Amino acid sequence: MNPTGGPSMLAMTPLIGITGEQHVAAQLDGMIEAIRPLQIDVFFADYARAVLRAGGLPVWIPLDTPLEILERLDGLVLSGGVDVASSRYGQAPHPKAETPDLQRDRYELELLGRALEHDLPVLGICRGCQIINVHCGGTLHQYLPAHFDKNQTLDYRLHDVVFTPGSAAHRVFGDRTPVNSLHHQGLDRLGEGVVGVGIVDGGPDDGLIEAIEVTNRRVLGVQWHPELLGGSDPAIEWLVDVCRVSLNS
Repeated sequence: MNPTGGPSMLAMTPLIGITGEQHVAAQLDGMIEAIRPLQIDVFFADYARAVLRAGGLPVWIPLDTPLEILERLDGLVLSGGVDVASSRYGQAPHPKAETPDLQRDRYELELLGRALEHDLPVLGICRGCQIINVHCGGTLHQYLPAHFDKNQTLDYRLHDVVFTPGSAAHRVFGDRTPVNSLHHQGLDRLGEGVVGVGIVDGGPDDGLIEAIEVTNRRVLGVQWHPELLGGSDPAIEWLVDVCRVSLNS
């Protein structure tokens, strides 16, 4: 209870849901035999730390969570992860594509659909950016090997992204920003209502779209991993700020 009788600081802090993965415990080293068959939910802590730095309160969303959780959240982060199944956009899998997580694809596409219906602010990061495009009927480049170098550090800036003047992304980032690159798939044909607002400049595949927005929705997708670049990233700050405005209105 707030002793002053007014709204608590926590009550005015945006709740930001973050998606994750589900695995079998046997996939992790050191698990005792008795629990190896159990399922575990996996979340990368850097997403939560970035939300906290931006002034939000992170909420993990396991894949078994009812979609109604969105009624209790102020914003949503679709996190990175394995390749989206190519069948979701009508293509055969590339020989170098990863084995998809069909359960996660289904859940996140449904979660995003519900979020769009309710105009919930959404930030898609890497795979999450691709999920936004696929949900809207777009397609992906299935193999872009020059964008992922396992020998580089996670915060290594491979190239710049240049933003479209007048876009929300331009207001957030300015004319350009250097980004890291941890993906081997990328955006191809954009889906209905999806607008490309940031492109690669000075790196592999110049002109490749790496930032998107959705018309008439508070949705931003970025192909890079802002949560790994240190400090408080403008993309995550944008999400928390948009949610805070809704809370205060």
